[in-house]
Amino acid sequence: MTNEFARHRRLRQSANMRALVRETVLSVNDFIYPLFVAEGESVRNEVSSMPGVFQLSIDNLKAEFDEIVNLGIKSVILFGLPIEKDDVGTGAYHNHGIVQQATRYIKEQYPDLLVIADTCLCEYTDHGHCGIVESGNVLNDPSLDLLVKTAVSQAEAGADIIAPSNMMDGFVTAIRQGLDAAGYAHIPIMSYAVKYSSAFYGPFREAADSTPQFGDRKTYQMDPANRREAMREAAADIEQGADFLIVKPALSYLDIIRDVRNEFDAPVVAYNVSGEYAMVKAAALNGWVDEKAIVLEKLTSMKRAGADLIMTYHAKDAARWLSEQ
Repeated sequence: MTNEFARHRRLRQSANMRALVRETVLSVNDFIYPLFVAEGESVRNEVSSMPGVFQLSIDNLKAEFDEIVNLGIKSVILFGLPIEKDDVGTGAYHNHGIVQQATRYIKEQYPDLLVIADTCLCEYTDHGHCGIVESGNVLNDPSLDLLVKTAVSQAEAGADIIAPSNMMDGFVTAIRQGLDAAGYAHIPIMSYAVKYSSAFYGPFREAADSTPQFGDRKTYQMDPANRREAMREAAADIEQGADFLIVKPALSYLDIIRDVRNEFDAPVVAYNVSGEYAMVKAAALNGWVDEKAIVLEKLTSMKRAGADLIMTYHAKDAARWLSEQ
């Protein structure tokens, strides 16, 4: 018989052959693990919509971080849960804010671990929005001043990377200038450059207690229908000094991750968000899917799309599964 067609299956004959030609490799080094740190003592509250994810007070961090380090995870991103909130998010930039306290603790106990500080106001404001609100409107430029104060305070506490997630126009410029002026020119900015106004954030808002008390965030987060706009947002942040570009969410926006990867040389971070995590967990707990296979395939798809790093609540499980392969 004449060989008139390609024999693609030759390179799929065994596990070792498939490994030899594998194009995309997932590693524990790719993961950034999100953590919710709460003010108070003896806090260890499981998030009902995110099984396996907890709100933890500082006195409960040791066991968590021992596990993280033992699994080989090298970076975490911190979200704070203050006891008190006000209309200007004072807890976000106070020297004794919960993220600042947790950062100092982590850098003292685990100095080699990279600490990324989420730089936003929504967890700290009584209205739940990411800036100063006046007459029902989120004010852009006055909010930048508070975001700069937050970033500088986080850097002073020892944060290795500042990750502003507020989507105010000009936030990278303002924070870069503020960090530089305060003596932190060496601290990189991991910008939430492309952040959509997504239904996939629901469980996070429970975990971070950051649900808006009125309206929504559609005036400052992106419309899920828009693709070209993502390139404008990312380009603006690169011009303003961003060192990393985050695309959030990830799973329904793999096309955007690929677009950003093709257009820019900066490291690209996919945020595998709470709703994406919760759906897999719910299906797995009901016995409908193979959790390990689904999670590793999902995370691999984000790397294949072009992500260099992945923020994911699956990080501990995925690190464990990868170590068993």
